[in-house]
Amino acid sequence: MTVTARGADPQAYVTTIRATGDGDLDAAISSSSDLLALQKTQAVSPFALAGRIRNEYDRIRTALESFGYYAPIVRIEVGMRPGKGAPAGPMLDGRDPRLPEWLLSVPKGQNVQITVTPTRGELFRLGRLTLQRAPQDGPGDVVLNGPEAKALGLRVGQPAVASDVLAAATHLQAELKEEGYALAAVAPPKAWLRPETRTLDLVFTVRRGPVVDIGAITLTGLTRVHPSYIARRLTIRPGMLYQPSRIEAARQDLASLGVFSDVQVRDVPPLTAGERMPLDFGFTEGKRRMVELQGGYSTDLGGRGGVSWTHNNIFGNAEKLRLTALVTGLGGSAQQGLGYDVYADLMKPDFGSRNQNLSVRVEGIRQLLYSYRQTALLVRAGLVRRLGRRWSVSYGGQAEQEQIDQMGRTNDYTIVSLPLSATYDGTGVSNPIDPATHGVRLALSATPSASLVNGTSFFTILQANASTYFDLTHLGLSRPGRSVLAFRGIIGNVQGASTFDIPPDQRLYAGGSATVRGFRYQGVGPQFPNSKYAIGGTSMDAGSFEFRQRLFRSFGAALFADAGQVGTSSRPFEGTLRVGAGAGVRYYTPIGPVRVDVAVPLNRPAQGDTWELYIGLGETF
Repeated sequence: MTVTARGADPQAYVTTIRATGDGDLDAAISSSSDLLALQKTQAVSPFALAGRIRNEYDRIRTALESFGYYAPIVRIEVGMRPGKGAPAGPMLDGRDPRLPEWLLSVPKGQNVQITVTPTRGELFRLGRLTLQRAPQDGPGDVVLNGPEAKALGLRVGQPAVASDVLAAATHLQAELKEEGYALAAVAPPKAWLRPETRTLDLVFTVRRGPVVDIGAITLTGLTRVHPSYIARRLTIRPGMLYQPSRIEAARQDLASLGVFSDVQVRDVPPLTAGERMPLDFGFTEGKRRMVELQGGYSTDLGGRGGVSWTHNNIFGNAEKLRLTALVTGLGGSAQQGLGYDVYADLMKPDFGSRNQNLSVRVEGIRQLLYSYRQTALLVRAGLVRRLGRRWSVSYGGQAEQEQIDQMGRTNDYTIVSLPLSATYDGTGVSNPIDPATHGVRLALSATPSASLVNGTSFFTILQANASTYFDLTHLGLSRPGRSVLAFRGIIGNVQGASTFDIPPDQRLYAGGSATVRGFRYQGVGPQFPNSKYAIGGTSMDAGSFEFRQRLFRSFGAALFADAGQVGTSSRPFEGTLRVGAGAGVRYYTPIGPVRVDVAVPLNRPAQGDTWELYIGLGETF
């Protein structure tokens, strides 16, 4: 048989890389291999393939050395790939000078088999670590046992992994800057290989420079936001010690105002008198107006939908005005007809003092529930103040004028109240729609109220809500954030009045996604005889358990059980305990999970629903 050489025709090949026994190292070798990465996308001629094979030795060796294996052996063998029933031919070494000629002789259509066998050899470890002072810092060639040595985070005898060594230089530079050395620089280390001891000696050249304070601060890019407000909002001032963490915290604080699409901060050298570093904050203002569509559905409350219009920065100091109009009661087993919820919210940040926001709402409501029919106008104003990173408190006043029809009786009520609340969030989740995977949330509230009907009656509504989350990764059962147990508890009571002395909308109810799933909204607790009308009560308690499991990249599932009861005394844990259970699916989007839950009651009351469906954005708690 005569074989004709193919000249510059592309040569197809298949690459096999043998495992070393270290999964991370194998992954690094595979990702560094050009033979593997290009075998399907960039076919080359036999001569070019021979060059690719020769270059592969250095690429594989570099990957091995990055993990501390500085005396590896890399073997590459090239041969005919066995066909149908045909045995493989002899294998050539990848460095064999005859390789290009041999590749030219491969018959057209015949694949070449390339086998890469990396052998790690003995692991090298770190030997002597030296910190050398840069010439700009004056005399003294070597710094021994100083604070810089500790900041490196390296120790003699640890594996000489390249990523750890480079990260140590970066970490040392960051530590020096955090101490005020704004001009600090740590060069990539010089390394000396010691084959006889299987060690790697390192010399880091460190330039510290002077200790620097923050200099003049300029603000650029502001058009509609008042510079005076931003200057007051800034958490750093000229004369403070230059610390990147403090400067970054100030940048993030300004970005959190919600009126900027981007906030950047940069040094503006050279240093000014007194060793001060000027800073420039650059702003890109976001869209001032925004329109949003809202929607949701559950079998008890039916559908709700509408539109919101938001004006950010309405007066130039990051104030936000939001107008919302919703249609409610589109079907639903707890509804008797269509209603509406129309409101205007105004939020003014830093009202009176920093971290204290003014919130004002004017709201009109009409809801035709089976428990009662309500038409109301509410006006509320309050202050929300942050107390540290996790605690916040709110206080204010509210007035409500309403008309309520219940069981054929219509009454008008005028209610004034002074709500007070405190919240704690230890989950570390900044967006309330994002699922929490650890930590605790607490919410405590007390609402002293007066009902100005047929004289004045006083009552106080007390409520506490707690939830906690446990990631099963702590038990070694899953990857972080994939399997989470969530628990919620709610308790509330009314002091100072009995059930029928309180307007129906001020009484306590349970049932629905916020308390006990599987029962319709307000479907847990005392009911009027032979009806779906809930009476409400003066005490309520509920608890929930949920198991949340992420599936694949964008999906998840949940199993849950809820229980709760409503009583007519001022003490909780009284009444008929109702229990519901169910399951749901989640689809995770960039703005939060879309939730679909189905729940059934395990001890359904006579007029109760047989099942409930809930669709919404975000987890229930």
